[in-house]
Amino acid sequence: MPVRPWSPEDLGRPTDGSWADVAFGLGEIYEDEGDLGQAADWYRRAAESGHDAAALRLGAVLGRMADDGADGSAEDLLAEATRWISGAQDIATPDAIELITDMLNRHQRQAARRGLEPAGQQC
Repeated sequence: MPVRPWSPEDLGRPTDGSWADVAFGLGEIYEDEGDLGQAADWYRRAAESGHDAAALRLGAVLGRMADDGADGSAEDLLAEATRWISGAQDIATPDAIELITDMLNRHQRQAARRGLEPAGQQC
């Protein structure tokens, strides 16, 4: 039986699992390959479909993109990452707590880059 070539652009209806599971899997593949932009796109699609793990991974990827200075929009990336992480249902898991801590650290570093004092330390 011949095997049909497949690429992410050929996505149709998945044969098992949900569309969000397929999109999440593609996000993982792109993240493993180091293509954070594509990973974020696929994680975002899965997260918009209600996939909680995708929301957490999207937040992590966006945070890494902000650290890398992607497109000079670090503040926008951090804001979106924070929204996705804080909206995830599995927010009380150790992985989610670690992501939240990392995100807070990123926000503080970004504030320091702007020459501002982090919130809560103002007189």
